[in-house]
Amino acid sequence: MSHGTHEGHGTGSGHGTHEGQPELESASHGELAVAYDPERFPVPDPGLEEHLPRLADVDEKAADRATRQVATMFGLVPLLCVAFVVVYFAVPSNVTIDFGPLHSNAQHVLFGLTLGFAILLLGMGAIQWARTLMGDKEIVDIRHPMVSTDEARESVMEDVNEGLAETQLTRRKVIGRSLIGAVAALGLPILVGLADLGPWPTKGERERTIEDTIWAPGIRLVNDVTYTPIKATDLVIGQLVNGQPENLQDLHGTEFLQAKAKCSIIVVRMNPNTIKIPNSRRDWQVGGILCYSKICTHVGCPISLWEQQTHHLLCPCHQSTFDLGDSGVVVFGPAARALPQLPITTDAEGYLIARSGFTVPVGPSYFERDSRNDFVEGDN
Repeated sequence: MSHGTHEGHGTGSGHGTHEGQPELESASHGELAVAYDPERFPVPDPGLEEHLPRLADVDEKAADRATRQVATMFGLVPLLCVAFVVVYFAVPSNVTIDFGPLHSNAQHVLFGLTLGFAILLLGMGAIQWARTLMGDKEIVDIRHPMVSTDEARESVMEDVNEGLAETQLTRRKVIGRSLIGAVAALGLPILVGLADLGPWPTKGERERTIEDTIWAPGIRLVNDVTYTPIKATDLVIGQLVNGQPENLQDLHGTEFLQAKAKCSIIVVRMNPNTIKIPNSRRDWQVGGILCYSKICTHVGCPISLWEQQTHHLLCPCHQSTFDLGDSGVVVFGPAARALPQLPITTDAEGYLIARSGFTVPVGPSYFERDSRNDFVEGDN
């Protein structure tokens, strides 16, 4: 080849090729260099086809009709989003719809239809807008150096401005306004859906829900399997019993499970001479019988691994260890709070009953919770 190179050295012309590679035709500034090799590229580059205008480009009525179509589709999106919100509040969550053999929740079906059609119309409107009104001229991407020149950057901004002008948003403002309304309205279903994540954890809401148990004065302590009341005289030193409040039997379903997750207890009997009983808790126990929450204060695992000799209670999940002979304080592991203790006494028949509910929230810690323990510092 006349412009070939040997041993990898170029000729300096900028258009040289290695052996076996096609020769490049010279190109003026702003045009692409075209490979010229009749054997490998027998068909010449046809270039860009002639641009044919669309109906909306030459007929103003057709353009106005397309504008109305796009605006209508965008305009229906807010209505469907409002319908989503109406369904959320107006349709009971237990209503169902039958489609032959299919049995579906009515609220879920209507959610899918309203939000689905809203997204569909938004997409269809955008496609119709692009197909009929936006500029559709083909362009050639010119190869350029890696570092853009000032002229190239100016050219890019001209292209951006030209593209913005081709959207016709400045001329057909109804499309832009309807698009903004459609996109903004899609936030309504999202905001409404967030409400199902749960109530806002205000102090009052926490006190009514996660910080409250069904324990109350006079409620008997019962075995968690047989629901047999626990008599103080039946417990021997070193024994541990898993228990529940007697009124747990009155609950059912989700309410039962939620209450059980918070009110589960362990009852232990220890030699009063080998344990520390703070002055503030003298009347919380019966002859060395103490009652604690069964829920670990780390992440909420149920615990009942009992070491009789040390009076330690070990959580099987992360090895947090609590000293039940010393107000349930943490002696090892990641837990940061002592096990909450339930004040107990006996009724006229000698059965163990609660003096009150727990004095602090049971279960794992959380940001809003008061981090104090439920015993007076220095008592033990």
